[in-house]
Amino acid sequence: MTTTTAADPHAADALLHAQHLRKSYGARTAVDDVSLAVRAGEVLGLLGPNGAGKSTTIGMLAGLTMPDSGSVRIGAGSLAQDAGAFKRRIGLVPQEIALFEELSARHNLELFAALYGLPKPLASQRIAAALEIVGLADRARDKPATFSGGMKRRLNIACALVHDPEVLLLDEPTAGVDPQSRNAIFDSLEALRRTGKALVYTTHYMEEAQRLADRIVIVDHGRVVASGTLDELHRALPAAQTLTVELATAPTADAQAALLQAARAWPGVHEASAAGAALRLKLRASLEDTLPPLLQALAQHGLAIRGLHSGRANLEDVFLALTGRALRD
Repeated sequence: MTTTTAADPHAADALLHAQHLRKSYGARTAVDDVSLAVRAGEVLGLLGPNGAGKSTTIGMLAGLTMPDSGSVRIGAGSLAQDAGAFKRRIGLVPQEIALFEELSARHNLELFAALYGLPKPLASQRIAAALEIVGLADRARDKPATFSGGMKRRLNIACALVHDPEVLLLDEPTAGVDPQSRNAIFDSLEALRRTGKALVYTTHYMEEAQRLADRIVIVDHGRVVASGTLDELHRALPAAQTLTVELATAPTADAQAALLQAARAWPGVHEASAAGAALRLKLRASLEDTLPPLLQALAQHGLAIRGLHSGRANLEDVFLALTGRALRD
């Protein structure tokens, strides 16, 4: 199952555009023909199971890992043409916290500003702005060694912002943080999107991608298996809606088996399962097509309904449908 297309309609006006990226390590292919595009003022969610190639892709987008083939460009500039100029347009928030614990927050930022060659007056302005964005202006003199995990993550983001990049790459920036810090990070990233920055965001938390991402790319085994908006991904599912029926009493085993057999033949039902007094249907069609035969079948078996709950498939349903449920190491 895939929703990918031969030509990315977002590529024409993309700020960051990667084409046909490939990377192998010996006999193992980590990334195999990955293309993606992200516009200014847009968040692209990059999702995939462990080992799917997300971090390798981020490394190639950042210019830290050279692809075996393919290209990455920002606007008209490419990594191959001028690596130094390219990297100055990108900010990277790595999966691992990269801070000097015994330097103050401000001194950490001054170090990153110096690495990018910012003159001191400009560096001072950028440092103040970055600390304000991540909500750490009042802790500028404190050392990261005294910070919580969430505060360190936010300072990590500030370090990636100090040179005012056009593109921000974030590799699981909320790993291991509390809900309050996670929301603070979300607020910061949404503010950056409003300023016109392009963000690429990897995460294992589906609810984060649902909240932040304008578009989503799902990779598995190094390849893009789906891309699009959340609505577009939902439409690619064989069943995008669910109906859970809570019965007043649990049916007998024979009645349950007969009910499931009938349900699987109803119009628009993709999958039917039961547990105790609950019947769960995954639907291809609308509720209007499914409810009449459902009510008729329940009446035939003398089963009363205690409650009906309908819902839409979420991003986790899409993700599991595309990548499977098997554990990944």
